[in-house]
Amino acid sequence: MEHTHEDHQMYKGHQTHEAMHGMEHGEHGMHKRLEGHEGKGHESHHAHMVADFRKRFWISLVVSIPILFLSPMVQSFLGIKEAVGFAGDAYVLWALSSAIFFYGGWPFLKGLFDELAKKQPAMMTLIAIAITTAYVYSSIVVFGLAGKVFFWELATLIDIMLLGHWIEMKSIMGASRALEELAKLMPSDAHKVMPDGSTREVSLDELKMGDRVLIKPGEKVPVDGEVVEGETSVNEAMLTGESKPVTKGIGGKVIGGSINGEGSITVEVKKTGKDSFLSQVIELVRQAQESKSKTQDLANRAALWLTIIALGGGAITIFIWLAIMHRDFAFALERMVTVMVITCPHALGLAVPLVVAVSTSLSASNGLLIRNRAAFERGRNIQAIIFDKTGTLTQGKFGVTDTITFSNSIEEKELLKYAASVESRSEHPIAQGIVSSSPETWPAESFKAIPGKGAEGKVNGKDVKVVSPGYLRENKISVDDERIEKLSSQGKTVIFVMIDGKLTGAIALADIIRPESKEAISKLKEMGIRCMMLTGDNKLVARWVSNEIALDEYFAEVLPHEKAEKVKEVQSRGLIVAMTGDGVNDAPALAQADVGIAIGAGTDVAVETADIVLVRSNPLDAVAIIDLARATYRKMVQNLAWATGYNAFAIPLAAGVLYKLGILLTPAMGAVLMSLSTVIVAINARFLKVAK
Repeated sequence: MEHTHEDHQMYKGHQTHEAMHGMEHGEHGMHKRLEGHEGKGHESHHAHMVADFRKRFWISLVVSIPILFLSPMVQSFLGIKEAVGFAGDAYVLWALSSAIFFYGGWPFLKGLFDELAKKQPAMMTLIAIAITTAYVYSSIVVFGLAGKVFFWELATLIDIMLLGHWIEMKSIMGASRALEELAKLMPSDAHKVMPDGSTREVSLDELKMGDRVLIKPGEKVPVDGEVVEGETSVNEAMLTGESKPVTKGIGGKVIGGSINGEGSITVEVKKTGKDSFLSQVIELVRQAQESKSKTQDLANRAALWLTIIALGGGAITIFIWLAIMHRDFAFALERMVTVMVITCPHALGLAVPLVVAVSTSLSASNGLLIRNRAAFERGRNIQAIIFDKTGTLTQGKFGVTDTITFSNSIEEKELLKYAASVESRSEHPIAQGIVSSSPETWPAESFKAIPGKGAEGKVNGKDVKVVSPGYLRENKISVDDERIEKLSSQGKTVIFVMIDGKLTGAIALADIIRPESKEAISKLKEMGIRCMMLTGDNKLVARWVSNEIALDEYFAEVLPHEKAEKVKEVQSRGLIVAMTGDGVNDAPALAQADVGIAIGAGTDVAVETADIVLVRSNPLDAVAIIDLARATYRKMVQNLAWATGYNAFAIPLAAGVLYKLGILLTPAMGAVLMSLSTVIVAINARFLKVAK
């Protein structure tokens, strides 16, 4: 098997590109990716790479054992020269070393030519030059040149490099495991409900819009659709990060890949193929991993310079030991090889891509979808965040905020129950807000709408009217209560309840503030971010919401086309601004912001103008994505600092600056240190977490 330096770039997003290619042929393509012939290609390729490095390592390790016993230096050190030496053993040693060089060293030799062809010398170039120099020089010594052979150093160096690559590849594949799990979520078939009511097992690519499927308890949901029969709870944790099962009844939306709970449901197919939620998630993840990272550019430039330093350092090292220190060629060559091995920019090459792979996978499995990697990286510098009000900070629907009674003869809960009993027969949004706020209702009789003014009906034998302030004015019924004035000043909608002709109480409604909004704003402020709100609502409503959740600033009565101008206005203060909205009427503002965050996208994740899409309607997810952006950047910096700092320490050591103190690194020891730095970078990346 041939390997190139590009083989090690799977973590840069290429992994998902081919692996998910079959998705446009339907969800079944995702399943075939794992089980079918076409879909296995790219994943199998990388799994085969891990297996290939493992195989090359073990074979090379076994061949290295006789090489060690046949090497003159090892024989002298162990005092076994007479016991194991024989005529022609140098040629046997050469033959075994040749086998390791060409078999074990092949991935590095192939990588050398690929890197030089692209005029991008890097890690493979350094390793290949180091092992080739050691092999060619030692071979010439075997066939007549006076000197010392490096075969045992060559063998152990290749063994350790193969082991390092094997461990590294396993780490890389592990980093993208969350994406693999996403692709595995889809079942292979579904129970299609036929016209006669019977069910038939069909593969997912046979399903089309409008078909109905039966989902039994404990089964995976095979499609995106709408429940048309039955009731259940569904576990959507792997798709949205929501840990609690979500109740689904008739009309409820279900997502393909989620797990059905205790009930059987019949679902009508609404989305298939590339339009499905899971397909869109995987496509967004692929785009994110392929999108350019500014930090990666820095790492790439550093790796190129490190390669130049390694080649130059190797040349300077051999020159100093030969010309100035007057050591023999074998000693000088060993120093040069060690410098080149220890300087391999392997850890540097992995420093950023591994963190990108981990953060993208982590965010996707928590319902935080990154569309633009560069914008996500900018997220760590956000100084101000602007929230759309309706549907983002609030639920976008009416709910009861206050209940007031004008008499001691009735309690607030009872008043609300009377009002809800009458309004349960009405479809008006305010009526539905009252009903949804009351745990229970009584039967209502003789229901009658009062056009434009409210509704009335008989409840428990009493005549109950739920009416607007306009009805009171029309009937010259006065209300003198400062509590009503206060509610009105907050921009709330106030309606009145009359029982048996007597004004009994009032109910105030407003667009309900999400319970998470206050916590989200508090956490953002702790992070040093100014919190603002944009709304088309009047100033009274805006002020009430702003005061309730402690915003720094708000903009009221802003028309949809003016939202982008408000974002510009905040940017003109010199602030880096994030805009958070529902992605529909907020599109221009999302595009104008430095970072556009679409929140509450639900099953419709393809929000073109947003840089980041948050699946749930939860403002705390905006906190989580900014926190993840900061944590991701910290990990990148840590990895870059380790990868470059390690070299600053290791190169002089490899060159032999501490030789007089008796400290001298062999090429194999250099390879151990180099591999160790790579593993540390990989492990550090895996410690990245999403704040909960």
